[in-house]
Amino acid sequence: MLLKETWHKLTEEKSYWITPPDLYKELDDEYHFDFDPCPYPMITDGLGIPWKKMNYVNPPFRKKDGSPTAFVHKAIQQQQLGRSSVLTLPTQSYVNLLLEAGAEVRSLGRVKWLEAKTRKPMNSPSPITMFYLRGK
Repeated sequence: MLLKETWHKLTEEKSYWITPPDLYKELDDEYHFDFDPCPYPMITDGLGIPWKKMNYVNPPFRKKDGSPTAFVHKAIQQQQLGRSSVLTLPTQSYVNLLLEAGAEVRSLGRVKWLEAKTRKPMNSPSPITMFYLRGK
């Protein structure tokens, strides 16, 4: 049976956070999960095993348990095998505000921003997401 309580690590303290049952039920009613690679308590290495047809992924935030990025990579790999996943990941509040306003989203990759005075490109840029808010 699928464990309905999953967790993720928010701090380096020894506390874990499980999905509120009402949120899980809402998502499960829509997507019909058959696997949770990140259950609490962690009973297996969710990154080292195949996932199932519809996965609920609330990844841990401790490196020893696998980072959110590792679980995103695994979900993309599983997608290529015809398996679907719902991932719950923290975001900045402005991202949710833009999504709730109907923003269209596009990855711009790692933009090498130019230093204002020298015009030299940034050495180690972060990934950048473009948000387009269409006028109504």
